[in-house]
Amino acid sequence: MDKQFLKKITCQSPEDLPYISAIVSEGKIKSSELKYLPKNKIFLFLIERSDKEKPKDKKKIKSIVKFAYIISVKLKNFQFSNKNELFELLAIDLLKKDHNYEIVLLFSNNRFITLNAEIIDIELTDQIKSNNENN
Repeated sequence: MDKQFLKKITCQSPEDLPYISAIVSEGKIKSSELKYLPKNKIFLFLIERSDKEKPKDKKKIKSIVKFAYIISVKLKNFQFSNKNELFELLAIDLLKKDHNYEIVLLFSNNRFITLNAEIIDIELTDQIKSNNENN
């Protein structure tokens, strides 16, 4: 029996962030899949990304990326007129600012999302694999 194991990666330090950034780079996010829950201090999104661990398979993986302890969110060059618009995530970067962190999500077409966080607490959880080769 072929079992399918899905990954879960936790990032709690600046040294961990490049791993998640590399995994989600070039992933696609629908505009309707970006969510900020200010009362819970959570920012999350569903991303469809390539299986970079097995690049020959051409499989896509849907993953949830959750950022906890988020104080505020700033967007640049985003317009949400089309709920099915796809954004391509290029990288995730981190800056230390005073006693907080700025987590910067860099997208294609000069788009940015900046998350102001109390601490670094990021989690990537795979949901499902598919054979979709179109994106």
